[in-house]
Amino acid sequence: MKIGMFSSVQENIEYIQNKLFHSGDLKWRSISLNQVEGYIVYLESLTDQQRIQKEIIQPIEEKKVGIVEEIITSVEIGIKSDLSQLPTALVQGKGILLFEGSAEAFVVGVGADYKRSISEPVNEGVIRGAHDGFIEHLITNLYLVRKRIENPNLVVRYYQVGNEAKTKLALLYMQDLANPDLVREVDSRLGAIVMDTTLSPGFIAELIEDNPFSLFPQILFTERPDRAVAHLMEGRVVILSDEDPSALILPVTFFAFYQTPDDYHSRWIVGSFLRLIRLFSFITSFLVPALYIAVVAFHPEILPSNLIYTVKGSVDRVPFPPIVEVFLMQITLEVLREAGIRLPSRVGQTIGIVGGLVIGESVVRAGLVSYPMVIVVALTAISSFVAPSNEISTVSRILGFPLMILAAMFGLIGIMFGLLFILIHLCKLESFGTAYFAPVMPLRIKDLKDTFTRFPIWSLDQRPQDPHPKRVRQERYSRGWEHDDLGTK
Repeated sequence: MKIGMFSSVQENIEYIQNKLFHSGDLKWRSISLNQVEGYIVYLESLTDQQRIQKEIIQPIEEKKVGIVEEIITSVEIGIKSDLSQLPTALVQGKGILLFEGSAEAFVVGVGADYKRSISEPVNEGVIRGAHDGFIEHLITNLYLVRKRIENPNLVVRYYQVGNEAKTKLALLYMQDLANPDLVREVDSRLGAIVMDTTLSPGFIAELIEDNPFSLFPQILFTERPDRAVAHLMEGRVVILSDEDPSALILPVTFFAFYQTPDDYHSRWIVGSFLRLIRLFSFITSFLVPALYIAVVAFHPEILPSNLIYTVKGSVDRVPFPPIVEVFLMQITLEVLREAGIRLPSRVGQTIGIVGGLVIGESVVRAGLVSYPMVIVVALTAISSFVAPSNEISTVSRILGFPLMILAAMFGLIGIMFGLLFILIHLCKLESFGTAYFAPVMPLRIKDLKDTFTRFPIWSLDQRPQDPHPKRVRQERYSRGWEHDDLGTK
C-alpha cells in the first residue's frame, strides 16, 4: 500500500527506523540546500562512505542553492513519493535525501562495491584458452560475456527472485538466434518462482527444470565465460545470478556435460580422442564394480583360465560376499573424498592420499577385501573424476550402487536390465522442450559431428538443432581461401 511522505523529516526518519527495527548500521546526517533542512539517510554496511561525501555532501555544501538532480554528481538518481519504498531502497545500497516539507525523496545510488578480482575458475581447469572466470558480481560477469560478444543482438533481462531476501538474476540470449518459445518459457518459469529466498543458482535450477526427480542434471553449470558464450552462439540461454560465480546454461543435452572449450583449442583429432575417453570413463565409473560382482559371483567362466586362479585365490580369503566387499570399499572411498573436500586444501590432499594408501593396504592385509577389488575401486574413482562437470560425475558414482545390487541378485542379466532402464530414462528426459539424449535419440546425423567426437572446425557449418535456433546454418565455407567468389574450387 502506498504511503505518502510526512511533512516532517523526523517523522519520515522515524518511519524508516521502525521498518528497519532500529538497525545499528542505519545512519543519517544533516544537510542544508536552498536554506531548507534535510538529511542523507543510508546503511553504512551497504554504502560507500567516500561516494556519499564526494557525490552528495560535497556538491551540496559547495552549491548551497539549486536543483538536487543537477547538483548531485551520482549517475543513479531517482525520485520516490511512496514512503513505504524507502526501506527497500536502503537495503539495496541506496542513499536517501529527505528535505523538510517535501513530498518527495531522492534515491541516490552510492552502494559499496566489494568484489574479488577476475581469476581462473576453481572448479573447471583450463588447459588452453582464456583463464578468466565468473566472479560473485553480476555486472562484472555481464562484462566478461559482452566483451566476447560485441553484438547488439545480445539481450539481457533482469529479474528479482525471493520475497524476503531478493536475488538479482540476468537472463542472456541472442535475439537473432534463440528460439522465441524457449525465451518465453524460461521467462515464464523464472517469473513463477515464489520463495522467501534463493541462495544459489542450485535453487533456481531445481525450481525451473523439467524433471526435478531425475538423477541426471538438466541444466549445465559453468564458471567459464568462454563456455557460456559458446552456448549462447548456439541459440541457448544463460542465467547469471548476483553473488554467485556460476552460470546456468539451458537447454542442454547429456553430451554437453562431457564437452569442454579445451576440445576446440586442441587439434580436432586430439579433442576427439579426449572426448571419447571422457564418455568411456562415464560408463566405466558405474559399470566396472557391477561387472566385478557379476563375474565373481555368477560368471567366473568368462575369465581366462590363468586369471581365474588368481582372482579366485584372492577372493576366497575374503569372508564377505562380493556385494558387501564392493559396498564397503565404495562407501569408504566416498567418505575419503568428502573429507578431502571439506578439510583445508593442504590437509585435504594429505588425508586423501594417506587415507587411500593406508586403508587400501590395511583392508587387504586384514583379509576384508581382495586385491582385484582395490583395483576395481581405484579404476572407478579415477574414471568418475574425468568428467568436466561435477554434477554428472556425482551421477555416475551414484548409478553404480543400484547396478551393484542388480548384479548381486541376477548377474549379467540384472546389469543389462539396469542399463536398459538408464537408457530408456535418458531417451525419455527433456530439457525445456529439447530431447535430453539428442542427437542420438532422436537421431540427427549432422549433429553427430560434434557429439562423440569433434570434427574439424571448418566442417561444423551448422548449429546443433536441439535448442531449435532461428538460424541453423553458419558460414558455408569457413576456409574461404580455398574457394572463389562463386563458392567453387
